Amino acid sequence: MLRFDGVHKSLGGDEIIRGVDLAIEAGRTTVLIGPSGCGKSTLLRMLLRLLTPDAGRVLFDGEPITERTMRAVRLRTGYVIQDGGLFPHLTARANAALMARHLGWDRDRIAARLDELLSLTAFPRDGLDRYPVQLSGGQRQRVALMRALMLDPDVLLLDEPLAALDPMIRFDLQRDLRAIFRELGKTTVLVTHDLGEAAWFGDRIVLLRDGRIVQSGSIRDLTEQPAEPFVRRFVTAQRSHAVDAATGSEE
Repeated sequence: MLRFDGVHKSLGGDEIIRGVDLAIEAGRTTVLIGPSGCGKSTLLRMLLRLLTPDAGRVLFDGEPITERTMRAVRLRTGYVIQDGGLFPHLTARANAALMARHLGWDRDRIAARLDELLSLTAFPRDGLDRYPVQLSGGQRQRVALMRALMLDPDVLLLDEPLAALDPMIRFDLQRDLRAIFRELGKTTVLVTHDLGEAAWFGDRIVLLRDGRIVQSGSIRDLTEQPAEPFVRRFVTAQRSHAVDAATGSEE
């Protein structure tokens, strides 16, 4: 569904992505993980052409993402960022329906789709007419998710969507998000710095370091068959967070 072919990218004179080759399977959740500055968010942004590669190609459904194809790609992609990115002057309802209104959907169609998304995301109906400042952090992220899913996209991209939440809200939203991913079966790419979270969500985990892919596979691959010493050090540093996921526990 998504592919990076020999992609390089420099920002501010520093090489951020160094020859990445990566194919992302349709209908599965791929998690990009690694230390700060390793290039995971840069890769995600290139899937939306918010950034363009200096060399190599980024492909969506077999077609290179270019200026010509960019709009069509974005209409088939939902995007959620860390703080939700909601417009503070719009209600939750208006934020969620923003793209649908832009595309000329009528009021009944928007209302019907909002009903589906309220059920899917467990967002309270009485919160639709509140502004972002009146919502909790978890509620804001649920609105951001509704907005990302409004057009029923083929691909869902999430850039550390839970990083700013307190632990209890984050735990609840983790469980709900995984259930949503499994129910919808969309091609999902999620960026996180937390190995436990990667294990919880990911059908496949891609570990990056200094703009290169170090290892790709399941959580068991990373924990039991590390490809190099860095993988072992990275896992060990986060073992207390990842051990339950690595053993298959959902408690």
